[in-house]
Amino acid sequence: MLDAKRITLIMVFFIFCPFFSLAQSASKITGTLKDSKTKLSLIGANIVLKSKADIVAGTVSDLQGVFVFRNINAGTYQLMVTYIGYQMDSLTLTVNNTDIILKTIFLGEAPKLLKTAEIVSVQTRMEIKGDTAQYNAGAYKTNPDATAEDLVKKLPGVTSDGSTVKVNGEEVKKVLVDGKPFFSDDPTATLRNLPADIVDNVQMFDFQSEQSQFTGFRDGNEEKTINLNTKKGQNVGQFGKIFGGYGADDKYNAGLTFNSFNGAQRISVIGMSNNINQQNFSISDIMSVMSNSGSQGGGPPGPGSAASNFFNGQQNGITKTNAFGINYNDRWGKKITVSGNYFYNNSVNATNAVISRNYFTQDNLQYNQNSISQNNNTNHKFYLKFEYVIDSLNKLTITPRLILQNNKSSSTLYGINTLPQLVQLVSKTSNNSQSDAHGYNFTDDILLQHKFRKKGRTFSFNLNTQANNRLSDGSYYSSSVYEDTLNTNSIIDRKYNYSSNNLTLGGNFVYTEPISNKMQIMVNYRPTYNKNVSDKETLRIDPNGEYSITDTLLSNTYNSDYISNRGGVNFGLNSVKANFVVGSDIEQIKLNGSQTYPDELAVGKVFFNILPSVLYNYKFSKTFNFNLNFRTSSKCPEISQLQNNIDVSNSLFLKTGNPFLKQTSENRLTLRLMKRMPEKESHFIVFLMASQNSNYISNATYLINSDTVVQNLPLSRGSQLIVPVNLNNYFNVRSFAAFGLPFNIIKSNLNIHMGYNFTHTPALINSKLNYAINNVLNAGMYLSSNISQALDFSLAYNGSYNMVSNSLQKQSDNKYFNHTGTFKTNIIFFKRIVLNTDISQTYYVGLSEAYNKSFTLWNAALGYKLLKNQALEIKLSVSDILNQNTNISHMVTETYIEDSKTQMLNRYALFSLTYTFKHFKNGATGPAEMKFPKGMPPPGSMPPGGMPPPGDMPPPR
Repeated sequence: MLDAKRITLIMVFFIFCPFFSLAQSASKITGTLKDSKTKLSLIGANIVLKSKADIVAGTVSDLQGVFVFRNINAGTYQLMVTYIGYQMDSLTLTVNNTDIILKTIFLGEAPKLLKTAEIVSVQTRMEIKGDTAQYNAGAYKTNPDATAEDLVKKLPGVTSDGSTVKVNGEEVKKVLVDGKPFFSDDPTATLRNLPADIVDNVQMFDFQSEQSQFTGFRDGNEEKTINLNTKKGQNVGQFGKIFGGYGADDKYNAGLTFNSFNGAQRISVIGMSNNINQQNFSISDIMSVMSNSGSQGGGPPGPGSAASNFFNGQQNGITKTNAFGINYNDRWGKKITVSGNYFYNNSVNATNAVISRNYFTQDNLQYNQNSISQNNNTNHKFYLKFEYVIDSLNKLTITPRLILQNNKSSSTLYGINTLPQLVQLVSKTSNNSQSDAHGYNFTDDILLQHKFRKKGRTFSFNLNTQANNRLSDGSYYSSSVYEDTLNTNSIIDRKYNYSSNNLTLGGNFVYTEPISNKMQIMVNYRPTYNKNVSDKETLRIDPNGEYSITDTLLSNTYNSDYISNRGGVNFGLNSVKANFVVGSDIEQIKLNGSQTYPDELAVGKVFFNILPSVLYNYKFSKTFNFNLNFRTSSKCPEISQLQNNIDVSNSLFLKTGNPFLKQTSENRLTLRLMKRMPEKESHFIVFLMASQNSNYISNATYLINSDTVVQNLPLSRGSQLIVPVNLNNYFNVRSFAAFGLPFNIIKSNLNIHMGYNFTHTPALINSKLNYAINNVLNAGMYLSSNISQALDFSLAYNGSYNMVSNSLQKQSDNKYFNHTGTFKTNIIFFKRIVLNTDISQTYYVGLSEAYNKSFTLWNAALGYKLLKNQALEIKLSVSDILNQNTNISHMVTETYIEDSKTQMLNRYALFSLTYTFKHFKNGATGPAEMKFPKGMPPPGSMPPGGMPPPGDMPPPR
């Protein structure tokens, strides 16, 4: 392994000496692979370029079936193409220092093996193909009813928390099926609705942006992606399931999944209805109309939004869900590719929560709250992606999205501020609030890309439009008592109407020009215009009991617009082992805000930023690589943060904006070192991310110690006022290390991980600067069986140790520990009896006495397979057998530590029926798994001439 000094020397060499290896003239060879019958692209095929003496280079086809060889010297070569299940092809090429674009290569299916052939071998689990790790799905045993999510969780480095899937600590943003989008940007929907037994192999890689793929200029905008390649013969047919269950206390669960695959055309339908807190898919970009409704919903302001309610698995409170989704993918002719989907989701949630907060104050102020809330959230989401390949040099992509949302909510809370050391009541309140909100969010991206005849010279233009509208009306009523006026209630009784309209128009012009065979320059320019109008009218009651008097102190009309001009230059250097990009953008932002009611206030700001970036990738070998990414960015304040309108929905926690906020700038450094060992079927990764923010938007919290007036609004002793402010010295560091290997003693796979997180957050408390410091050590393991389909189990453990401190009041420092251990198993007896059970144990220590809990969640189900093909299952399931299900959370902010406990769905039983159907081309349910003799490679993996297996090929260039 190279030491740090040698790595540094390598980086210096590529930064300052990029021209040393550019003297030799070389050519590029480009080709495309397709199925001779279906005309679909072949992904992950092996292509080798051989001279008379030896292999010169090797690569694999990408998601479009395209392969590229770069920097090929003049000479005569033999190009050989192999793909399991297809006949091998080869051709002779003569290279004369000019680029070669080959005609499309069509591969035909290989002759079928005789049914009587019995071949036995150990299946290869992992192959490294360039920057892609490919795992053979057949080498990982799953139960017959397993989903693709169950399969990928067995792979090295993959973890899932029920709502997101991560690979080596990085969240998976895309899941493709045969290289094509499936349920657009919702990875969970794909993984949970695709059966594991139709997957042939799983590929993991960093998906380059469309701009990078088009220009070949790596810009660092990458997304962790999983591609599921289906088995041969199972990309034409229908499959899915229908299920329904009912139990005591009117608990029910029903749903369906239906998939129709016909080559490039794929139609999928999913639906569900239940009142047991289950959602089979998530929607990541739901617009929350509650977040800007003009009310905090009655509770004390805190980080995050409480309105989305789109989780997977167990949710807080009791939730009833009705949901439906349809997905469509197809290719129209040779030039047009279309993908789109529609989602409908209605969730009705009831939550009962208890909160305890300890503030970083000299007198150790404590806040306790009980609340009951109900939310009825309805969403419609439309998505379409239209790709038109005009010709070999031009491509048009149009991607519109539309989200419609309606939300009705109500909440009741009781809150009290105390000084426990003095046994003294400070203030208390009882609040009731209601809101009815609706809105839409529309975005549209139009991308036009053009390639010039000269290789590497490209031009693209992207036009982005975004429009959203939010309308809401509601009411809040609070009755508060303060320490110095114990005999007098402070009553706030108001109704409000709120509207917000936002329009954003943006463009991006990108031009790339090759400087040499290995160097490229990219010039970009991005203008953006944004306009936002918000209007809130608050009414108080008149002597006749009508809400007709405008409360000018709580009403506000605010307009803002900003114009941004950003442009820059980037230089890129590509070689066999290294990729280096360095550049900088210059940005100017003009921000104008004007309040027209109740008082006139104008704010004008001009921001100027220099935003450098560096991207460096180095391959020590085809299985060992290093990645460095440094980026700077800026963010302007949101309109809700600029408005100085006071929110009094909870009279103990008043919140207002700050029209004099500055923009935030961030410096972020990411390092990643990864080593894969296919021969040992293991891997390890070290990941580090560090960020620093200037003018970080934090909170200034003022604890009102005596009656006062703020913005003409009287505030009583015992209340709090929260104002956003700019502060420096915000830091965040996150590290992650993981190691995966087979645990052959019990035929299982073992993943071990550990990490460290550090957060340094500034805040003002009564005008005094406080730094909240949080150090977190975490570690865990995941053991998954690979024994057989009849016995499938997993064992997981995650623990974390938290050390919380603050600079203002050391007596508020806190250390706590929590862990969760989980065991799951699926056992099949006598081919038809199925037993499922999972047990998780959670433990907290170091929290306040009421929250130091240990509880166990145990679920179990017993089923029986009916019919000749076992397509029908009858099952009895019991959730939370011990009736201990609860939700405890611990949160550290810049001003307080919070413990919370939320009511969860407890023990229930369901009697259910599930019918699973599969019908593929020619009536097959998928090819039988072939076994090969020890020492003999599978057919097609070792072509004549001594070609090495895919894992031994040089990486793509």
